[in-house]
Amino acid sequence: MKKRALITGITGQDGSYLAEFLLSQGYDVIGMVRRTSTVNFERITHIQPYLTLVTGDLLDEVSLINMLREHRPSEVYNLAAQSFVQTSWPQPVFTGETTALGVTRMLDAVRLVDPDIRFYQASSSEMFGKVVEVPQKETTPFYPRSPYGVAKVYGHWITVNYRESYNMFACSGILFNHESPRRGLEFVTRKISHAVARIKLGLDHELRLGNLDAQRDWGFAGDYVEAMWLMLQQEQPDDYVIATGETHSVREFCELAFSHVGLNYQEYVVMDERFMRPAEVDLLIGDPSKAQKALGWQPKTPFPTLVQMMVDADVQLLKEQNR
Repeated sequence: MKKRALITGITGQDGSYLAEFLLSQGYDVIGMVRRTSTVNFERITHIQPYLTLVTGDLLDEVSLINMLREHRPSEVYNLAAQSFVQTSWPQPVFTGETTALGVTRMLDAVRLVDPDIRFYQASSSEMFGKVVEVPQKETTPFYPRSPYGVAKVYGHWITVNYRESYNMFACSGILFNHESPRRGLEFVTRKISHAVARIKLGLDHELRLGNLDAQRDWGFAGDYVEAMWLMLQQEQPDDYVIATGETHSVREFCELAFSHVGLNYQEYVVMDERFMRPAEVDLLIGDPSKAQKALGWQPKTPFPTLVQMMVDADVQLLKEQNR
């Protein structure tokens, strides 16, 4: 019998790459989408004929229970959330409802319908926030610096709680920043790659950014989804940091992106106070040694390759849009 997986947040960056990966592993893939008037299937259009899309909502546990009863997955990957850090300040309650309590609803639905389902929770490096040690590993204390980070900490600990209370196979992947050409335009990496393409093609003349000295551990989303799957194939459930172990600044990302198209970032980038966070997270760098040892997982895409891939994709996209 084919294995069957349910992905919440399938229309997002990670959901689309995970769906591709699971299809390549021979899975039946069920994707949960919210019934809204603005659902965007852009990232999964190329695989949509091979997916089963169902409606459900992390704000409505009954919809989750019904979905699990009808489709009976053996694995659930909970990727849906209000996932943009900047939005979490003006929308802290909504962020808590989806990114925190939404995890509880999903876990509880699994517990009620079939506690043997293997559950993956998308945790985040933003939980470390104001870091208390460098690099950050699974045992590093959390110190979130945004409503998003706080909500992710709740989601992480409720997953641990259900694992220990109900003996469920529930894992959290503490993923550090992972990017791709499918990243939303509101995220700084895609904002940069898209602006570089616009400037190169003469469609724009400047790029406004916040803190250029913020440092992140950036990897390729396509590499990271394999780690999610590997976690659910182990004998025992556990939590893992997924990262490259390297750190780069926003400034360095700009430098690589602009130079890839023969431009000097200093001529186009303008620092803008509007894009500064109320509470900044200055340095995130993960220690992926546990995942490397236990899962056999390694990041495959070097940082410069990732930046160039994103710039090339946006140049191509804009050329097609402006024919």
